[in-house]
Amino acid sequence: MTGMLALSATVHAQHMEPADIRACTAIESDSQRLICYDRATGRVNLPAAQKKIETPVAATGLLDKDRSSGQASTPSSDGVAPPLSLLDSRWELSPDSKLGTGNIRGYKPIYVMPVFATSHQNTRPSSPNPDNTVSQAQQLQNVEMKFQLSLKTKVWQGVFGDVGDLWIGYTQSSRWQVYNKAVSRPFRETNYEPEALLVFHTDYQLLGWNGRMLGVGIDHQSNGQSNPLSRSWNRVMLPIGFDRDGWSVMVRPWWRIPEDRKTDDNPNISDYIGRGDIQIVREWNGQEFGLMVRHSLRGGSRSHGAGQFTWSFPVVGNLRGYVELFKGYGESMIDYNHNATYLGIGVSLLDWY
Repeated sequence: MTGMLALSATVHAQHMEPADIRACTAIESDSQRLICYDRATGRVNLPAAQKKIETPVAATGLLDKDRSSGQASTPSSDGVAPPLSLLDSRWELSPDSKLGTGNIRGYKPIYVMPVFATSHQNTRPSSPNPDNTVSQAQQLQNVEMKFQLSLKTKVWQGVFGDVGDLWIGYTQSSRWQVYNKAVSRPFRETNYEPEALLVFHTDYQLLGWNGRMLGVGIDHQSNGQSNPLSRSWNRVMLPIGFDRDGWSVMVRPWWRIPEDRKTDDNPNISDYIGRGDIQIVREWNGQEFGLMVRHSLRGGSRSHGAGQFTWSFPVVGNLRGYVELFKGYGESMIDYNHNATYLGIGVSLLDWY
């Protein structure tokens, strides 16, 4: 099966002809990215010996990637090419950045944090549904490990003629009590989040920002556990994306799809994890700063929210350090109505851009 998928991906890559060679930088696979470069530069039918001579020139000269903007730099008539925008590099929005379907790409940051510490571990998870309330406190340590995997791929380019691309994504994050020998080092919580998103390219200005993207999608999130620890919900999301040099902003309001209250694991989850969030990312001098804020958009006793700050920075070669600070409700599904501060330190394998 793996061989068939690899063959399919290779065949697809051989037919990609991006209008702009800079779009090739978005491909995560080294082999597919090289094929994309070869086709974009007309090197497909060159003799093998000539390819060996010319490919390093392209790789070390015209196609260098500028980490500060996340884009490749290719010469124009005056020797300087404007970079693709951050959101273009991530979602293939403009015609010049289209790469077709089937390319596996990073989605949210991929990281490993050997140290993920909290001020207040949730030893007795609860919910308004009595079937989802733990009666006996769990033996949990305040320091654990956290890691996340997140990928996406475009499955349909041009849903409405030349307009609209359909993406599917999958994110999985785990919190592992790896230092808790007393209870056999269990995985405390793993969240699974598959989603489908229809993305449209927009082109307008708003308060100095470029409106690049509008989407509509369906998102499922759950922790895969049985009662009383089971948590899950489904949402319809409406992401709106803006960017400018070195910055991107994603505004995501959402609506929870109602469930039968008798079987709802977490009937008041929207009052804690919220009804929308804003994600701001800043690329600067090879570093990446992220800020997420969200809120329930309700007042009084239903007013809750959270904020998260992330920092990724170069260490050695391709190795990057990663720091995450979270404060508020809903760091994970099991903690959706639990308020705490979390600090994680580790390495990033793939950032936002």
